[in-house]
Amino acid sequence: MTTPPDPRPTPTPGPVPDDAPRSRWHPRAMLARWTSWVPIRSLGRRHRKRILQHLLSLGERDRYLRFGYPARDEQIQKYVAGLDFVRDEVLGIFNRRLQLIAVAHLAYAPAPQIKGRPAMAEFGVSVATTARGKGFGGRLFERAALHARNRGIDTLFIHALSENAPMLKIARNAGATVERDGGESEAWLRLPPDSVSSHVDEALERHMAEWDFQFKRHMRTVGDFLDGVAEVKSRIRKVRDRSDDRPGGPGSKR
Repeated sequence: MTTPPDPRPTPTPGPVPDDAPRSRWHPRAMLARWTSWVPIRSLGRRHRKRILQHLLSLGERDRYLRFGYPARDEQIQKYVAGLDFVRDEVLGIFNRRLQLIAVAHLAYAPAPQIKGRPAMAEFGVSVATTARGKGFGGRLFERAALHARNRGIDTLFIHALSENAPMLKIARNAGATVERDGGESEAWLRLPPDSVSSHVDEALERHMAEWDFQFKRHMRTVGDFLDGVAEVKSRIRKVRDRSDDRPGGPGSKR
């Protein structure tokens, strides 16, 4: 039997940074890269509750754009409960208060979507309203592409509503091929093969993000301790003031 031709357009390679030492490890390139660095942490089962809180905080419009339908609370709960942290990769960005403000889900299909072709990875992202306009969605996409590349995936896939302009902009900026079909759009980004440099990059990103999270947690603990000390001092001061105001107290007139 003749296999029907693949209807999917051949994605064009995205502008993935070259591994040449002169371009990648040049001091200016490294400085620009790390001064704009965003800590992106790999999430696991223990973060399931935080992921749920983040998604439930999305408004009706944002839920519609993220899931492609106006997801209700129980549907989001079912989605989070079904996350496979072993097969897929879930990435997150935390603010200084350790609140999850952006989440990306890189879903790996258990089998190739098209017979005879390598499996693709599908990307989805959501960013809290208070964290918009900072490029977090694009940074999560870059990190997801790096992770997929290092797992031998050659194509990153995005399925989004055609009205989801921010998501499609992220795909186009990365060099993805975008095809619109009425109210829905699909995008494909061809990934280069993995390399020693790409694995080193991912390892550095992972370890630095973990250090950043632990530092924020330590600073939050110190801040809570100092707040507690200030509260105790304030209470002691109030007790002394009341004692001075009592008849016969140190501050009373005889």
